[in-house]
Amino acid sequence: MEIELQIKMNEKLFLRNPEHSELGKKIIRHSIQLIYKNGFESFTFKKLAEDIGTTEAGIYRYFENKHRLLIYIAAWYWSWLEYRVSVNTNNLKDPAVKLKKVIKLLATAVEDDIKTTHVNENILHQIIIAEGSKAYLTKHVSEDNKDQLFKPYKDLCAAIGEIILACNPKYKYPKSMASTIIEMAHFQNFFMNNLPALTDFGKEKDELKIVSFLEELVFSSIKKGYPG
Repeated sequence: MEIELQIKMNEKLFLRNPEHSELGKKIIRHSIQLIYKNGFESFTFKKLAEDIGTTEAGIYRYFENKHRLLIYIAAWYWSWLEYRVSVNTNNLKDPAVKLKKVIKLLATAVEDDIKTTHVNENILHQIIIAEGSKAYLTKHVSEDNKDQLFKPYKDLCAAIGEIILACNPKYKYPKSMASTIIEMAHFQNFFMNNLPALTDFGKEKDELKIVSFLEELVFSSIKKGYPG
């Protein structure tokens, strides 16, 4: 039997920890499904309550508003992805091979993790691609940042930045490159499927070509002619 993966979340993200009750887990599972199906703009707690078979008041006991719920599922994803990066690179010695593994993890489809029964990572990944930036592109981003709501994203960038520095200790912009890899992987994926004229991958819709593009961009930047 697989052990359920537990991800510790910032307590300021919720009013009541959704991981500690069946209703809370339903809120997370069904909110991901509804946002994926209809988009964040049309997502409401009223629709979520109807979908679950509970009341809006019941959902508001867990989350202050839908934006805080969006930050929660985004932060959960970044923490889970950092865990995946660690698991997939832990036994690799060559930092260039590690970085290529990270790029592939970021730019290709995600499989649902059976160790997290209340989260479908495959569709959550699609939400992050299409909606994830809405978690921090707000007027109150500074206040949210003071509460460390984006720490999982920062931790992921720091982990990737360390791999970049292992490739070239003299590279000056490891954090900037790390966040660029993440965002560009998402943008190119979104453009490929929705605005293909903005990419060179639209006709084939081939994620591996995004991987090749990112590898060429990253390695030529951090160390021109890096072998591998």
